Amino acid sequence: MLAIVLGALPALAGPLTPPAGPVTSTGKTLTEAEPRTAINAVNTPGDADSVFRITQPGAYYLTGNITGVAGKRGIEIAASGVSIDLNGFDLVGTAAAGDLDGVASVAVNLSSIEVRNGSIRNWGGDGIDLSTFGVIGVVVKDVRVIGNLHRGIASGTGGVVTGCTAADNGGDGIDAGPGSTVTDTIAYRNSGSGIVVNSGSTITRCASRFNSLNGISVVNQCHVIGNVCSSNGNGAGDGAGILVQGNDNHIEGNTCTRADRGMDVNGTSNFIVRNTCSGNTVNWTIAIGNSIGPIVVAGTNVAAINSNGPVASTLGSTDPNANFSF
Repeated sequence: MLAIVLGALPALAGPLTPPAGPVTSTGKTLTEAEPRTAINAVNTPGDADSVFRITQPGAYYLTGNITGVAGKRGIEIAASGVSIDLNGFDLVGTAAAGDLDGVASVAVNLSSIEVRNGSIRNWGGDGIDLSTFGVIGVVVKDVRVIGNLHRGIASGTGGVVTGCTAADNGGDGIDAGPGSTVTDTIAYRNSGSGIVVNSGSTITRCASRFNSLNGISVVNQCHVIGNVCSSNGNGAGDGAGILVQGNDNHIEGNTCTRADRGMDVNGTSNFIVRNTCSGNTVNWTIAIGNSIGPIVVAGTNVAAINSNGPVASTLGSTDPNANFSF
């Protein structure tokens, strides 16, 4: 009886006749799976002065570390619209490479170039030079540039440098062109200044320490907000936490400590509020003709505090725009 019931059930299998037409793959092609071009001797062959050279727009990526070769840059970029993912790998220079860069633009009027996610160190020139020949619209993101003989990162007009570390370079750590933005970046122990930007730029949430010249240096119409600059200038009288060499800048909420000069403002019509300076040889050096919140020497508490409050302020001012020495 059971066999009869089971036999009466409808069949559940699919049709045995295949659909018309040729058999095709249901998977992705290699190009679809990795829609980028690997940087290698086949896809991006170098020339007389480069290990690899990119000559077409597109997305490129490293598949391994690159070691410098005598008399050659690491990667040359000769096209606009190029994005390079270092893919976490390391471009390591060599003394035999000479005065050449790890990554460099090598054609006139390039635009829209990005380099991200890796390490570039020990090159005889700059770690990254994307400023030569007038590059516009550079992005350098999450890159570590260490121990290069000249600058760490040089970006052109309207560039973005974010999430980077520039340390122990022989020139400036970061050198950005007009209209650039530098954010969430560390400049440490560079032989020039930590972060240098041209007019109309923004520097926010950066840390610049132990650089031989200035922590941050700006010219005109810049925003410098919420940065920490410490121990710049080497005590030789030639470095400031923040150096303002021009006009119409907005300098707010920065901390400058243990430099030759904490805040050094040489221009006019600058707006300077809510900054703090401490332990500098001279905390404030500000030329005439600037708009400044009051500079207050903050007091200190005279007894230990173990309380849920209220506790009286020791700052000496309730002005919301006050600058403080402490």
